[in-house]
Amino acid sequence: MEKIKVVSERCKSCGYCVKFCPKQVLAIGEKVNLKGYEYVEPVNLEDCISCCVCARICPDGAIEVYK
Repeated sequence: MEKIKVVSERCKSCGYCVKFCPKQVLAIGEKVNLKGYEYVEPVNLEDCISCCVCARICPDGAIEVYK
C-alpha cells in the first residue's frame, strides 16, 4: 500500500513538500500535468515515516498521506 498519494492535477510544482520533507521522500518529477507543471512524485517511498509534513505544507492540498 502506498503511503503518499500526489494528486498530480492539483500540484503547481512549488517545491515546499520537497524542501521540508525530513526524509527527502519527494522530488519534482519530469511528467507534466494538464496545467503544464512538472508535478511532485515520491522517489524514496521506503524512507517515508508518514509525518504528514508534506500534506500540511502543500498550499493546494495535492498530497494525501496514509499511515
